[in-house]
Amino acid sequence: MVVRNIGAISRLAGAIVVNRIPKTRSGKILRRILRNILNGQVYKMPPTIDDASVLDEIEEALRSYNKIRYQYSI
Repeated sequence: MVVRNIGAISRLAGAIVVNRIPKTRSGKILRRILRNILNGQVYKMPPTIDDASVLDEIEEALRSYNKIRYQYSI
C-alpha cells in the first residue's frame, strides 16, 4: 500500500531488531552514533548514554544482519 500510494522510494529495504536501545538525553547524539555504526565509522561514546553495552549489542546485530543479507544477495 505504501509503494502504491507514495512510490517505490518509500519501500522498506530491511529492519534490524534489537533487544534494547540506548537511553540518552539527546536523540540527536544517538542518531549520529547509530549512523556511524551503520557506516562502519569510528564513534566516541557520549557520557549521556546510561549503558554503553547496548551499542555493542547493536553493532553485533548489524554484523549478523549484513552477513545474512550478503548470503542471500549472491
